[in-house]
Amino acid sequence: MDLGRIATAMVTPFQDNGDIDFEMVERLIEHLLSNGTDSIVVCGTTGESPTLSTEEKLQLIQFTVDKVKKRVPVVAGTGTNNTQQTIELTKKVESLGVDGIMLVAPYYNKPNQKGLYAHFEAVAKETSLPIVVYNVPGRTSSNILASTTIALSKIPNIQVVKEASGDLDQMAEILKNTDEDFRVYSGDDSLTLPLLAIGGHGVISVASHIVGNEMQAMMKAFEEGRYHDAAKLHQTLLPIFKQLFTNPNPVPVKYAMSKVGFHIEKVRLPLVEMPDEEKLAFDEVWEQMKQSI
Repeated sequence: MDLGRIATAMVTPFQDNGDIDFEMVERLIEHLLSNGTDSIVVCGTTGESPTLSTEEKLQLIQFTVDKVKKRVPVVAGTGTNNTQQTIELTKKVESLGVDGIMLVAPYYNKPNQKGLYAHFEAVAKETSLPIVVYNVPGRTSSNILASTTIALSKIPNIQVVKEASGDLDQMAEILKNTDEDFRVYSGDDSLTLPLLAIGGHGVISVASHIVGNEMQAMMKAFEEGRYHDAAKLHQTLLPIFKQLFTNPNPVPVKYAMSKVGFHIEKVRLPLVEMPDEEKLAFDEVWEQMKQSI
């Protein structure tokens, strides 16, 4: 499964009454496809999946597939901390035309490495879809160790890992000990360039909502051997990457979208919108970045 260099973990726009704003979803898809996105992840954590009902997830995934029309791959987040529930949702999603699924490590349960392996193996056995394993210890309280990811990579339809551990040594170990066609993507925008430097493939991004083209330019510079240019772009974008995680994701990026013509700040509880002083802090960093590009 080739997700390209940038897969955007798409936010879910909501109406004032809390319902999904499908008109805005369609606008957002077109914006992303015009601004550096090579593939779309729908119903991930950035899409506020923990607050979406199963029915809403299926509606949103189907809508996204229909509007993308095979222009880029669409990956659906179906992972939960309940293995059987994950299998059931994955089976429902199979018929919707997605190109793959993303499975977050089971959160809250805190399984050991044997349990993590068994969870992903059980889901993989029940689907023919390509799988992205998502390691994000800051949200799940468990780190999928390199040895576990390496073992999982031998399961044919487990083809990608989204590594949001922040541990480049762990990522390097995975890269060294997996086949060439197994892809390692960063789950942290700020580690996109460092991961490329050690052999990674790209990023499953939040920042690409607002700086996707700039991130593509950074990666192109690296691929062409213009390392100084790539480093300069990384340095320019880094403050934006950091600002997008000053509040729980996706609160900051939903505000940031106002800079590119989208007013979709509404989030579902238990998340709340950014306070005004933090919006001003983002505004300042945004203006500095725009002056530097």
